[in-house]
Amino acid sequence: MHLSEQEIIRRQAKDQLEQLGINPYPSELYPVTHHAGEIKENFTEAKAEEFMEVTIAGRIMSRRIMGSASFAEIQDASGRIQIYIRRDDVCPDEDKTLYNTVFKKLLDIGDIIGVKGYVFLTKVGEISVHVTEFKILTKSLKPLPVVKESTDASGEKKIHDAFQDPELRYRQRYVDLVVNPQVRETFIKRTQLVNSMRDFLNAKGYLEVETPILQPLYGGAAARPFKTHHNTLDMTLYLRIANELYLKRLIVGGFEGVYEFSKDFRNEGMSRFHNPEFTQVELYVAYKDYNWMMELVETMIEKVAIDLHGTTKVQVGEHEIDFKKPWKRLTMFEAIEEYTGIDISEMNEAELNETAKKLHVPVDETMGKGKIIDEIFGEKCEGNLIQPTYITDYPVEMSPLAKKHR
Repeated sequence: MHLSEQEIIRRQAKDQLEQLGINPYPSELYPVTHHAGEIKENFTEAKAEEFMEVTIAGRIMSRRIMGSASFAEIQDASGRIQIYIRRDDVCPDEDKTLYNTVFKKLLDIGDIIGVKGYVFLTKVGEISVHVTEFKILTKSLKPLPVVKESTDASGEKKIHDAFQDPELRYRQRYVDLVVNPQVRETFIKRTQLVNSMRDFLNAKGYLEVETPILQPLYGGAAARPFKTHHNTLDMTLYLRIANELYLKRLIVGGFEGVYEFSKDFRNEGMSRFHNPEFTQVELYVAYKDYNWMMELVETMIEKVAIDLHGTTKVQVGEHEIDFKKPWKRLTMFEAIEEYTGIDISEMNEAELNETAKKLHVPVDETMGKGKIIDEIFGEKCEGNLIQPTYITDYPVEMSPLAKKHR
């Protein structure tokens, strides 16, 4: 295995720590009492006595070594905070190894440490922790991408050497979370979103269930499955492409409303619209129709937006999306007419083919009437649907498991 110079130096530092009798990966409990965000939000000089004994832990993100005293910045799940370490405070006896060797020479950016001390304000007014004890919790053997910040003449912060390569960010999510902590908000919002939906559906009295992921017959959608083999039963099984059919069986069995947050798998192409492994929520309720379902969904999503953002309006790129109900409703034919000016509702397959060519929509001879309509809609309408909109009455060829329009 080829190691970079930095990786070699860090491994040597780990070995030296062990020679000093310091375990770079201790397994015992470290009793954290406070977090960076909590301290920075609540500390004032008037409340200083409440912060005379704090224990925090986090990853070293920067250091400034200045002889017998040093500053560092550590980052925990809530944010960053500055720490101040003075040699004679952490090494009150004659032996100064912990500061002179361990802290100054054997620690690196990316290492995780725990510190005990008290909170104070520096001369420039920055909330910091004056360290009286520190302990190594994890020695990092790989260097982090170093994201640098500077302040321009107007006082605005500028980022340099940011970790922005999309390929690296998605393949190394853990690194992205460390050096781009704002990414954590996506994970937090996702959990809040799922909890909000779950609370809404539970309050309606619907039952959350789990259905089989390994299935002897796949169905509920038109997609290619992942295939595996069950050794004991000596049979082929498939990772589910949808959970629809099993949920419907529960309705047949007597439940009036069931839902599931399910992991589904489709062995097909990849794009920003399609992922081989994805999560979806499906809800089935007896005795209802699609008008009732549309009203329920827009009510639920309005609630989710308010729970997450405090408002129904959410900024997405350059667009402000308003999830306030009621949402716009168009049939597929109405949407095509609105965005192309052409009424295709009475056209036969040959006429649809000609219309698609006039609109420069790629079609071929293998496509039937429903598929051509879907292609025209996808090319000419989807990009214009910015605000929440229901598209109803899909071609029957595209919706084999749905009831026909009444």
